[in-house]
Amino acid sequence: MPQIIEEYDVCVVGAGHAGCEAALACARLGLETIIFTVSIESIALMPCNPNIGGSSKGHLVREVDALGGQMGINIDQAFIQSKMLNVSKGPAVHSLRAQADKAKYSQLMRNTLENTEHLTLRQAEVTELMVEDGRIQGVKTFSGAIYHSHAVVLCTGTYLKSRCLFGDVVNHTGPNGLQPANYLSDSLKKHGVELFRFKTGTPARIDKRSIDFSQMQEQKGDEKVVPFSFTTDPEDVQINQVSCWLTYTNEKTHEIIKNNLDRSPLYSGIIEGTGPRYCPSIEDKVVKFSDKERHQVFIEPEGLYTNEMYVGGMSSSLPEDVQYAMYRTVAGLENAKIVRNAYAIEYDCINPRQLYPTLEFKGIKGLFSGGQFNGSSGYEEAAAQGLVAGINAAMFVLGREPLVLDRSEAYIGVLIDDLVTKDNKEPYRMMTSRAEYRLLLRQDNADLRLSRKGYEIGLISQQRYDRIVEKEALIEKEVERIQHVNIGASKKVQELLVQHGSTPLNAGSTIAELIRRPELCYEDLEEIDPDRPKLWKDVIEQVNIHVKYDGYIKRQLKQVKEFKRLEHKKLPQDFDYGQVKSLRTEAVQKLNLYQPINIGQASRIAGVSPADISVLLVYMDQYGK
Repeated sequence: MPQIIEEYDVCVVGAGHAGCEAALACARLGLETIIFTVSIESIALMPCNPNIGGSSKGHLVREVDALGGQMGINIDQAFIQSKMLNVSKGPAVHSLRAQADKAKYSQLMRNTLENTEHLTLRQAEVTELMVEDGRIQGVKTFSGAIYHSHAVVLCTGTYLKSRCLFGDVVNHTGPNGLQPANYLSDSLKKHGVELFRFKTGTPARIDKRSIDFSQMQEQKGDEKVVPFSFTTDPEDVQINQVSCWLTYTNEKTHEIIKNNLDRSPLYSGIIEGTGPRYCPSIEDKVVKFSDKERHQVFIEPEGLYTNEMYVGGMSSSLPEDVQYAMYRTVAGLENAKIVRNAYAIEYDCINPRQLYPTLEFKGIKGLFSGGQFNGSSGYEEAAAQGLVAGINAAMFVLGREPLVLDRSEAYIGVLIDDLVTKDNKEPYRMMTSRAEYRLLLRQDNADLRLSRKGYEIGLISQQRYDRIVEKEALIEKEVERIQHVNIGASKKVQELLVQHGSTPLNAGSTIAELIRRPELCYEDLEEIDPDRPKLWKDVIEQVNIHVKYDGYIKRQLKQVKEFKRLEHKKLPQDFDYGQVKSLRTEAVQKLNLYQPINIGQASRIAGVSPADISVLLVYMDQYGK
């Protein structure tokens, strides 16, 4: 049988959230791209929670959109409920979260891929990497077909040698019973790639008809929906939304779980992989938080045209009979009928310290990776990495400068820096607390922060970029104007202040000074500011935040300036840090292992102290490294 050989610029392995963003980025930049999936039906599959966004994750989706990615556009067309989280707190932690119609989300993404120029979909299992002289040459599939390419992006998700477990039942499948990828791991090891064994889990899906919602608290969406994508018209997302529901576990639930821990593969030793601390199973919650009398359980619809309901907060790998028993102790689930069992899934992934911040492998030129394969968890983290990996694969092929986002520029920068710099012993999950400069990295200003980069790369249109430039100018002009608009203590002014629960003026004030009062905002003062221009709603939002948080923003900008100073001090690659006298042994070992690209990255490596950084700075200055 003759061997099939095809030529492409870029091969993308895996069509989950990371793979889709990677392939779309490459194809939209004009490169002939092929994306492989074990099942065409699994494109942009949501095998766990039926939502996009959430605390800090919503920031990632907004940033993906600002760079020219697809996830935000897709969820704006497939959501069935939307909420802006943390609105009672400051704007730094506001974050969008949307319930998705899972089937529609997948269908929309598949349709996007199928209708993108320069992009080919291929249902096939990639089994081998083709590498010559430390450079990727392409991939080989299970059938023996060879696909030559200049770059390869690995986005294998949770499919590598995956197995699903509950109780003593072990199925060697991928998520949702899909085919696993059993051969690529061996090829990776052959080429010197270090693999980890990680684990994650998912709760049961329950038939909606068997749920008593009268015993639960209804959770509705926002009255005014804010879209994820900066390109979506807000009027297009004002839809009739479906409800989610809140209930709780109780002492009976916990008793059943405790009595059956020996039957959980998590505690019996059957599960080998490490699970995420920040998304624990119900078994872990009951054991580690034994003082808690109850835990929240969110009942969430999986779509408009299915009765499957997701039992958020109760992921498990307990046996089937125990699952029935424990779920039926929860208020409203007394007669629950399980459609799909809860299960844990184990899979191979890489140690991400093998990657540069571009997400290219240090040991194999032209090989990039993104998503859960990099040791992270979550759809949003996957999409963000996939987009960066795809962009940089394209830049590699085109001979252009790579995209590297630092911690002061984006949550994506924090995510990737944490992965490639820190010891990751468990699936990584994004949180707002991980971002040192979170007041600057708000979800509302992702377009202002990143669209210029998206435009320079070639993923943002001229028209879209021109609007961003105009928006920036309008914000700057209005912030400057209201600093100088003086308001006297007239009767009209005093009445307005009292109306908003604010202290009347004893003397004159500027509009900006009034906005800084906690109880007032820019829009409240319209009637006492007759020269106020007519502005876009998103401009008004930025003006209000810039003025109200001016002092805090300036303080963080000062911190970023110092951060940038260290980031700009480059370090040599393939350098032996044993040459640097006075460095502690642990620091030498860690620096040789990670080979950081700059002083800033070196300072974030566990085991490298501030004293080591001082020694390193002196050495680099003396020897001109």
